[in-house]
Formats: sequence, structure tokens, C-alpha cells
Amino acid sequence: MDFRGIIKGLHHVTATVNDAQEDYDFYTSVLGLRLVKETVNFDNERVYHFYYANETGSPSTVFTTFPYKGQDVRQGVIGYGQVYETAFSVPDGALPFWRKRLKKHGLDVTEETRFGQTYLLFKDPSGLLLSILEDGTDHREPVWITEDINRDRAIRGIHHVTLAVDDVDEVIAFLEPFGYNSVKNDRNRIMMKAIGNGNGKNNGSGNGTPTLAGKSLVVMRADGMRRGVNGIGTVHHVAHRVGSLEDSLKLRAWLEEEHGIRVTDVRDRKYFQSIYFRIPGGILFEVATEGPGFLVDESREELGSSLKLPDWQEKSRERIEKKLPGYKKTGQRERVS
Repeated sequence: MDFRGIIKGLHHVTATVNDAQEDYDFYTSVLGLRLVKETVNFDNERVYHFYYANETGSPSTVFTTFPYKGQDVRQGVIGYGQVYETAFSVPDGALPFWRKRLKKHGLDVTEETRFGQTYLLFKDPSGLLLSILEDGTDHREPVWITEDINRDRAIRGIHHVTLAVDDVDEVIAFLEPFGYNSVKNDRNRIMMKAIGNGNGKNNGSGNGTPTLAGKSLVVMRADGMRRGVNGIGTVHHVAHRVGSLEDSLKLRAWLEEEHGIRVTDVRDRKYFQSIYFRIPGGILFEVATEGPGFLVDESREELGSSLKLPDWQEKSRERIEKKLPGYKKTGQRERVS
């Protein structure tokens, strides 16, 4: 059975991080993303769940974090069996701006050539591995235009994630029927692209050139790398988007019947519905619906401005708010037209 076409690309990446304030300041003030939703970890109400994205939280622009400082969570180890790195996309010509900006904020920035392109490599305050690359075929709306990050420089969203694995052939044999085709090779890395139609807004450059932005995975051979350990400074999972819950249920049946993979029941995340499972090699995948989206409980203008809780936790709001660590939204800038 072949499900290519159901998976439309990436939905979001979720990471375990340290301090809420430094996390918020970094992703809003330094990278210029917008906090589109402030809620809690539905499995641990003492921990925030921050969603950073473009203006409305479009799938493939969303990077989410759980700030676990003070919760006795160990420092993680980045290695194979994990999402190793998250790459963000910027317009052609924007890399010099980002090189200067990241260094100005005290980050250790290195450069590397992959697939014939220059990548800026750096870490966030919790130690997550991030990168920025140019992609002129990426026509998603800028994540958030501010006084110091204009339209020609702003991040467009997640370009791809890199999966570190010990058996590349096994993982690719799974990903191909799941919905990704191999499109580029570079030493120990293979770029794979979802062949679904996405959301119809970022399928090409406008001149017939297909885009990889928001639709790609890189499978990396973990030569000499130790096994990853979940914890602070590591990615918890990567989510892939589908058009409907019906698509998710078809995938769940296929995963269970054809691969013998254990898949969770459908989890209602309020802004999307999800299933979770581990692929060969141990990496945690989520399949999330594109809707209903982040505007179900806040207007476009108000996104991320207050703590939002699912209906079943609303009755406990006062208790939950008292246990959450305080932080100030000093980093979020006003949008500049």
C-alpha cells in the first residue's frame, strides 16, 4: 500500500527546552518568530507549551517548545534516533544579514556547504541544533515582519529537519511508501521531499520550480555518533501534516497492519488532531491535521497574547496559572506593515 500524496509535508517540530523567558526571548527577539499560542503541555500542566510560527501559525512554519526548567528533567544528548537539526528558510540574499545578526546576539555561528548551498549553523539557548539557509523558491509569507527584520530577510518557516539514523536504508524504505521521495544526495545525507500538494500556497516558485521548503526531510547517516537521549536541548518529535482526520486513520491502519508499528489513539490537541508512533530507527513521528488551526480561540491580532487552555482544563485555570513560572513578553515586537 502506498500513501504518497496523503502526507503534505511538515506540520511542526516540538523540542524540550530549559527556561521559558530565554526561550521566548530567543525565538521572538532573535529569530523574529511570532508567539501564536501560549498554552500548557496537555500531559504536564505545570509546563508551558509555546508555539512560534508565522502570523497565523500556518502548518510548516510552527516550532514549538516545552520549557522544563525546574521540573527535574535531565539534559538531553543529541544523537542518532532523533531529529538532529531543524533548518529554517530565508529569501535569497538574506544570509549575510542573519550571519551578522546571530553573531551580534552572541551566538557561535559556523558555516557549512550541503547540497551545494551555504548553511549557517548555531544553537539556541538550550543547545538545540538549528540552521538557516536561503531558498528563493519558498513563497510562504514571512513569519513576522518587525522594525529590524524586513520582508526581504524574515524567516519563512521550517525548511526541513534532519533525522540522524544508524540504518539509512531501513529508514528510507519506510519513508518512501509513507510519502517522501529521495531528491538529492550529499555524502552522508539524503534529501527527501513529500509529494503531497501541501496547502496550495508553497508548491513552487511561480515559474514551475518545485520547492523543498516545508516539505522536506534529510536522512543523515550517524557515522560515529552516539545514541540520542531525550531531555533538555533535544527535539521531542517532528509532525507531518495531512488534510483530514480520515487521512490520519488510514495511515494508522497501514502502520499497524503492514508494519506492526504501535500507534496511539487520536489525541485532540485543540488546534489539530494527532497520532504518534516511532518509525524504524526510533524517531518519534506525529501526524497532525492542518485544521482547525490557531484562530479557534483567539483573533489574528490577539494570537499568543494570553494563556489558553483546553476546555477540560479551564475549570482549573487558577490552580494551573499559580504553578506556571512567570515570564514577560518583552521580546515580541509589533508587526510592521
